[in-house]
Amino acid sequence: MGTVCATVHAGVCGFVTRITATADDEQCVRFDVASPCENIQRLAARLPTVDAYAELGAGFDGELHQAARASLKGCCSGCVVPAGLFKAMQVAANVALPSDASIHLNREGETP
Repeated sequence: MGTVCATVHAGVCGFVTRITATADDEQCVRFDVASPCENIQRLAARLPTVDAYAELGAGFDGELHQAARASLKGCCSGCVVPAGLFKAMQVAANVALPSDASIHLNREGETP
């Protein structure tokens, strides 16, 4: 069984999402998502068990991204949680190694 836990700090909204992705057969991944964000809660409710290989092949047309498009509108379209879900799915299915990813933003001329 492959289980991975991810913590996603979404940014200025201040919401922290905790994702657990589990693949008993290294292909079919189910998610447990805990978030104070109502939009992410709606997204999580739309996520069935996904076939990781089908998701990889479908790219942005897979079930995960379709659920994100249906749930996240307006400013939430830039939310990084769907990327965290996708990365957790990859690691749970054993098609990627666990490695942190990050986005650092600052205005031009400001020091990081």
